[in-house]
Amino acid sequence: MTEEIKQLEVETKPEEIAEEEFFGIDKDVKEEPAGEVDPLADLPEEVRKKLEKKTTATTGKKGGKAKGKKKKKGERHVSVGKAFIHSSYNNTIVSLTDLDGNVLSWASAGVAGFKGPKKSTPYAASIITKIAVLKAKDFGLTEVSVFVKGVGTGRESAIRALNANGLEITFIKDITPIPHNGCRRKKPRRV
Repeated sequence: MTEEIKQLEVETKPEEIAEEEFFGIDKDVKEEPAGEVDPLADLPEEVRKKLEKKTTATTGKKGGKAKGKKKKKGERHVSVGKAFIHSSYNNTIVSLTDLDGNVLSWASAGVAGFKGPKKSTPYAASIITKIAVLKAKDFGLTEVSVFVKGVGTGRESAIRALNANGLEITFIKDITPIPHNGCRRKKPRRV
């Protein structure tokens, strides 16, 4: 037992250990060039692959025009806009618009590759919010007013994700429709 410990002490030099711990050196980590950073890098692998596949499909590998796509008008610069979060029991949809309500970007849980009960989770809401914000950054969007509709589980995490991805939130308003004794309610379910 003591021979093994002595061998371990001999094999590792204290100068190397101290230097690696002090500088935080990891020899296995590859450094990326400082100029170009992939914004989709921190998304999950399957979501990133699906988004990359969609972008290559819309641009067209053969160099021809993509069918059904309209020609883009001049570049718009929108710094202030609105964020609409529709969070139901089954899905979450995030739309980022300008002040007139013209949609700049949107994303839903299905676009991000979530299926079934995973679509309504808070994690899916944060991922789709990141996707929508990345698309809207091309227009220069920096400040949004948030309008939340619905009672799903993804509403709060979508708001937090808006803030975490660099958009400044000016105010939050809940626009969930509330009946004032309007239509007759459904009969309770008998189980």
